[in-house]
Amino acid sequence: MIYLVGSGPGDPGLFTLKGLRCLEAADVVVYDRLAPEELLRYAPAGAERIYVGKLPGRPTMRQEEINELLVRKGREGKTVVRLKGGDPYVFGRGGEEALALAEAGLPFEVVPGVTSGIAAPAYAGIPVTHRGIAASVAFVTGHEDPEKGRVDVDWERVARGADTLVLYMGVGRIRQIAQSLIEAGRRPETPVACVRWGTVPEQRTVTGTLEDIAGRVEEAGLGPPAVIVVGEVVRLREKGLGWYESKPLFGRRIVVTRARKQAGELSRRLEELGAKAIEFPTIEVRPPRDFGPLDKAIDRLDSYDWLVFTSVNGVESFLGRLRDRGLDVRFVPRGAKIAAIGPATARRVEEAGLRVDAMPSEYRAEALIPEVSGDGSLAGKRVLIPRAKVAREVLPERLREAGAEVDVPPAYESVPDASGAEALARRIEDGEVDCVTFTASSTVENFVRAFGEERSVRLLRKTKVACIGPLTAQTARGHGLCVDAVAREYTIPGLVEAVTEIMRSAASEGEVG
Repeated sequence: MIYLVGSGPGDPGLFTLKGLRCLEAADVVVYDRLAPEELLRYAPAGAERIYVGKLPGRPTMRQEEINELLVRKGREGKTVVRLKGGDPYVFGRGGEEALALAEAGLPFEVVPGVTSGIAAPAYAGIPVTHRGIAASVAFVTGHEDPEKGRVDVDWERVARGADTLVLYMGVGRIRQIAQSLIEAGRRPETPVACVRWGTVPEQRTVTGTLEDIAGRVEEAGLGPPAVIVVGEVVRLREKGLGWYESKPLFGRRIVVTRARKQAGELSRRLEELGAKAIEFPTIEVRPPRDFGPLDKAIDRLDSYDWLVFTSVNGVESFLGRLRDRGLDVRFVPRGAKIAAIGPATARRVEEAGLRVDAMPSEYRAEALIPEVSGDGSLAGKRVLIPRAKVAREVLPERLREAGAEVDVPPAYESVPDASGAEALARRIEDGEVDCVTFTASSTVENFVRAFGEERSVRLLRKTKVACIGPLTAQTARGHGLCVDAVAREYTIPGLVEAVTEIMRSAASEGEVG
């Protein structure tokens, strides 16, 4: 089966559930420049990914070649997803691809996507129809095939045919288009908006009238991809409907250094506030090379008085090892108490069906001692801490000083990951990063390892730095990094709040765009 799937206008959250199911079953994904790259992660790891968009210095694959590619892959018996920006049948040439597949006798389905002609204006605060203002809308191409030798758009009919006009691919010809509409009868003072990169944090909107929009667009340096909206509905933007561009982190570019599996929550929270999350996972979480010590601890789990989790990774890894051995949380003795550092860790423990007996109000290892010791003595108590192979020794040492017998078997390893370092360095050097976040001392250490200490200091002078807590900030300062913000609450929401505050402060001081 070949699926012609519309990926939507740019915001991955606008992708359809059916499109997602198609991607998850794909053997081959054929995608272009306007398909959100984030969607590719939903395809199976072994799926073939083929880019057919434009690349600098290389010829663009012709539509006929794309058609042939789809037919060839389909004939190989593959499940093929043709991932197209917007909607396949709205100026997406999906009809041509469908015809090629039909002529080849291959089965195909079309999965519509949210088209940018509706979504980009909506994100810019412009409804394309509105009672009493616009009862009709027309979608028009602003860029016709120059090889045709003729013009198919009848501007006189278009000018009179609908209250709102939405033009695709026309920003490069906006002066000619505006003049054509005026000559066809539209008033020169008709409101116009150009929305570039609609629905993503790079979105920019320029407004004007048919008479002056071309000059305003040129002055702003606005280029493709963009849609043009012509009509009285554009005035509604001025009445407070620009919800997306009003978000507190709109347009900010924030680096997330968490491990890829854990980056999702922080990235999502930043993006909900309008930011562009740039994921640069400085660590990769892997199983330990030797499960022997952890298995030995599991075998005598009923001998421990306390089970202590210092991170979500520790919980996940411990539960995963239980599953690998055919066990589950019922294997955890009822008499054992459980401690967790941080609300996210505690939440994951409770989601697994276990009860958290102790969680310090200050989310760091040292603060746990009074919670589990009570009167300060842990003499004769046995404590199990499944955690990373390499981690701070403060907690085990303090527990032993209090008289406890402590086992710290490796439940996982945090391996440095420097892939993508040079690409990130270029973005920072070019001023395309507003803030770098660190969620643990290990993310700082591995960031410095990826770039070297001297280069890390130089790079991070060009941007803001936010840390999840004082220990992470201490590690950063120990490497000579300037820390601009430390979360008051040592959690992901606390870190997001800190980032929001420094971005608001920087904007008021004119430090960032």
